Amino acid sequence: MRFEIEGGENWEAASANGQLPIYTFWHNRVFLGTYFFRHRGIVIMTSQSFDGEYISRFIRRFGYGAARGSSTRGGVGALLELVRVMRAGRPAGFSIDGPKGPRYVAKTGATLLAKKTLSPVLPFTVATKHYWEANSWDRFQVPYPFTRACVIFGNPIYVPNEADEETVARKRNELQQTLDDLNRRGEEWRLHKDK
Repeated sequence: MRFEIEGGENWEAASANGQLPIYTFWHNRVFLGTYFFRHRGIVIMTSQSFDGEYISRFIRRFGYGAARGSSTRGGVGALLELVRVMRAGRPAGFSIDGPKGPRYVAKTGATLLAKKTLSPVLPFTVATKHYWEANSWDRFQVPYPFTRACVIFGNPIYVPNEADEETVARKRNELQQTLDDLNRRGEEWRLHKDK
């Protein structure tokens, strides 16, 4: 894979002064996101299902950690585990519409974690020139070999620790809009004829 990066200044800002980003992305970009961010010690929330066990074993081979739980099963425990590991110095990651969708609808896990840790939420997407798309709820993308890809970072999103439910919801909406915009930018990059 050959990667380009857009918005690298946002990645730097979210990592400046010892900050630990909370990486957020859409579930159908897991394949390339996992490859790009490998061996960085990022801890990912995975479900407590059989599939989640398989995924957690798989991602450990790429240098990730796993906090078991999801929005549907064990989410509170997994969120507390992510708070603990971030306080111990490791960044976190969320496929923000997983594990079962609906597709491209952000949940609140990342913004709640940002509130508890004062770490910035860092939305990103990975666009690829050519990929195979699964017939699944998320339209999972698997890139063709030797295709080109672009990682696009949005602005970091900060959630104050005194944020009430309304503020957390507003920050979740900001994350939703940012990820929607990143998808649009990624599609523009993918279809650009000069590339």
